[in-house]
Amino acid sequence: MTTSRTAARLSRILSMIPWLIANEGATVDEVCSRFGYTEGNLVRDINTVMVCGLPGYGPGDLMYAYIDGDEVGVEMADYFANAPRPTAAEALTMLASALTVAGSGLGNPALDSAIEKLSAALLPETESGIDIDTGAQPEFVGPLTKAASSHHTATIVHTGLADGVRKERVVEPWSVFSSLGNWYMTGWCRLAEGERVFRIDRINSVVVNDETFDPPETTPEPEVHYTPSEDDVHATIDLKPGARWVLDYYPVDVIEEYATKTRIRFAASEPGVAARLLLRLGSNATLVEGTEVREAVEELGRAILTRYGA
Repeated sequence: MTTSRTAARLSRILSMIPWLIANEGATVDEVCSRFGYTEGNLVRDINTVMVCGLPGYGPGDLMYAYIDGDEVGVEMADYFANAPRPTAAEALTMLASALTVAGSGLGNPALDSAIEKLSAALLPETESGIDIDTGAQPEFVGPLTKAASSHHTATIVHTGLADGVRKERVVEPWSVFSSLGNWYMTGWCRLAEGERVFRIDRINSVVVNDETFDPPETTPEPEVHYTPSEDDVHATIDLKPGARWVLDYYPVDVIEEYATKTRIRFAASEPGVAARLLLRLGSNATLVEGTEVREAVEELGRAILTRYGA
């Protein structure tokens, strides 16, 4: 089973790039504070972005990302001068991602405007419209996000998932993130004397303290290990080589691997999660088993066809 480590890192990079383009002259401290970076992790991700682009690999095909003294910048490749025309599935994915970023407290007026325009273009003005469900944001996401960015400790009361026991803990929040439909905080728990990941909807109260802490030099990537339950929806899916990125992005079980396909077992709390993934993958994926997921795919497909008058 894979983890969400790669997905969390990619999500942060994709959130950072447009912000840097829109905020020319941003400083290292500003970027670290806004996106929860340490300077070392920021340098690593900027180096990852550097000269990414399209085949051809000439100066006009690649992005240029840099840290010059205290300034962080990204210059776009010529390719980005003409806005891409996404498919309906790609646009729905962008909208869901934008709603997640906005809900985390890292949004800005430009993102709000983009969400409004995407919603107007994509979502039917009827009761039978497509529901882009990113999950309700727990009330403590905002305070914990601010505590993580300002390096303040927090006193939380948390109910354990396994034993149902409430415990008061003083934590040093490192990051707040969304994964698999839930919100989490990762950081150092002084009660447990170790790194812990807390599901925020199981936190009963939060008090941000005046005390500050020194974050680790290299903050671990946000990561959640997902264990399917008996109540989850399961599906067996065949992935073509062009869809193998799913293995890095989602926690799945690999059943069989061949040169032309990879068969996986996908688990989720509701069938719409797998349905939206299959719609996004298109011809690169085939649903082998999963009655509930198949019904959800058909329902979502009908809704999109109705929306676009096909």
